[in-house]
Amino acid sequence: MHIPTHIMSGWCLSNLIPKLGPRERLMCMIATTIPDLDGLSILGGREAFLNWHHVACHNLPFGILACAILALLAGRSVWAFMLYLLFFHLHLLLDVFGSGPGWEIYYWWPFSRWAFDNSHLSWEFYSWQNISIAGGLLVWTILIARLKRRTPLEALMPDLDRQLVALVYRPKTV
Repeated sequence: MHIPTHIMSGWCLSNLIPKLGPRERLMCMIATTIPDLDGLSILGGREAFLNWHHVACHNLPFGILACAILALLAGRSVWAFMLYLLFFHLHLLLDVFGSGPGWEIYYWWPFSRWAFDNSHLSWEFYSWQNISIAGGLLVWTILIARLKRRTPLEALMPDLDRQLVALVYRPKTV
């Protein structure tokens, strides 16, 4: 699945949890996207990418470590850690379907080379399904900006967040 789709999935779903603040919603977006850090293996060339993407960071040990760090950064409890771990697994679920055939998930790596084979479940990376999901999440993101007056930039760039909200939010005039 595409990185912007992962970001929007974390943002949209985190907005369904009323008690989350801007920092926690940001951490949910990061948790939903952080497995793709192993995509940086492309810097080592095509072979490195093919060998390490969906391996180094798409696994439970990395998810536990990354989500523990996110929970500490958010200054929150075990509840936050569990929430971030759930969002981490959302990424894996989206990749099972949306990464294309042949991109296994090495869930127990580095302890095991067993891989979950998604070939019978997935659609092509550039497919109508991925484009439709991304489009739906984009519409949902815009609706959140209009209805809740916040964007995915609320914690990182509050001024730009306010400007973007102003573009989509028009109060009713009497």
